[in-house]
Amino acid sequence: MAKILTLTLNPALDLTVSLETLHSGVVNRSQAQHSHAAGKGLNVAQVLADLGHSVTVGGFLGADNLQPFESLIARRGFADCFVRVPGETRCNIKLVEADGRVTDINGPGPQVDAHACEQLLSKLNHIAPGHDAVVVAGSLPRGLSPQWLQHLLAQLKAMGLKVALDSSGEALREGLKSAPWLVKPNTDELGEVLGSSVHSFAEQHAAAGQLLAQGVEHVVVSQGEHGVNWFQAGGALTAVPPTVKVASTVGAGDSLLAGMVHGLLSSTTAEHTLRLATAIAAQAVTQIGFGINDRTQLAQLERDVRLGQPQQEGCR
Repeated sequence: MAKILTLTLNPALDLTVSLETLHSGVVNRSQAQHSHAAGKGLNVAQVLADLGHSVTVGGFLGADNLQPFESLIARRGFADCFVRVPGETRCNIKLVEADGRVTDINGPGPQVDAHACEQLLSKLNHIAPGHDAVVVAGSLPRGLSPQWLQHLLAQLKAMGLKVALDSSGEALREGLKSAPWLVKPNTDELGEVLGSSVHSFAEQHAAAGQLLAQGVEHVVVSQGEHGVNWFQAGGALTAVPPTVKVASTVGAGDSLLAGMVHGLLSSTTAEHTLRLATAIAAQAVTQIGFGINDRTQLAQLERDVRLGQPQQEGCR
């Protein structure tokens, strides 16, 4: 299997609260709550580890609440490339209703200064070249500019790594300028950075064409329950997941990204890559937390994924 680096520049301690229905402005009673170390790159790392890959994790962690993150890193056997910075890693609150709707309240993250940035770049100069690919996922903490992210991605590419990017807003816009190997926006994220609607297949095809022309090799557009469109130079594939009982949609996109990276690095067919990645994402929404916990269920979901060639009239 491959050796993969994931970078979570703005990780979070996720507090997931389950309740029947959220009512604003009044007292709500929760049915359950779960707290776990998270962040998009860390979520991707857990799925990749379950798929058999050797994983290094890095980014920035607040020194005041390290325990949940260091515990996860040790339990999962990840190599640790995180830089510790003053303050607390942010807390993100996920309010999950019985119908699967999720309300996010995301914290801002610690302040990252120039010294911490140089520390991370120095670590990566020594560690990153030994990896097959790097996944850079999530938002930016305070103190990091989108331009710095573009510089980071360019530096990782110069080391010969395949760079997968999953971000949004200005970070995604600047990151695209480095022509990553793979990008995985959802329709809202892609539409925002391109300034146009990308809900139909024709619109997505045109948008992906722009990115492919700039040097991006794989454009994976996620559409939730409506499926996934994957564009590359050889054409496009679509996948529609089976209907499942939704526990939480948190981490579904991260699981999809992990599955795509796994398939592309495993030299399997495009059809098998997309089918498995879609099944992993479908399984993710049936659980609270991250990782592949039920291989039997995953195999059944994989069989139930519907693959095909997208049609010009749209996928929604």
